[in-house]
Amino acid sequence: EVQLVESGGGLVQPGGSLRLSCVASGFTFSSSFMTWVRQAPGKGLEWVSTIDSGGASTYYADSVKGRFTISRDNAKNTLYLQLGSLKTEDTAMYYCGRGYFNKYYILPPKNHWGQGTQVTVSS
Repeated sequence: EVQLVESGGGLVQPGGSLRLSCVASGFTFSSSFMTWVRQAPGKGLEWVSTIDSGGASTYYADSVKGRFTISRDNAKNTLYLQLGSLKTEDTAMYYCGRGYFNKYYILPPKNHWGQGTQVTVSS
């Protein structure tokens, strides 16, 4: 059974930073592309970032490029998302999931992703 457990969210002021983690189990993590998506209040899922299985190639939505960094530790079956220069519009539930996606994909529904971790950016 695939399990994805996100953590690290919280309340942060504009301009601040956070690091999100996603611990994976139930599949071969080291062979899988991994992706972060988010859902802001009242909106649909939005693709944020994807990383290849070895961590060499990373992809970002234009809205987060230069501010967020995706990474992974295959020895720990853990995916990360470093959030920096946070803006109020980054407020959302952040989810991790298996697979390659980009801005052109129709994202799978909620049952493809973990339970999420809430990021709130507010002064």
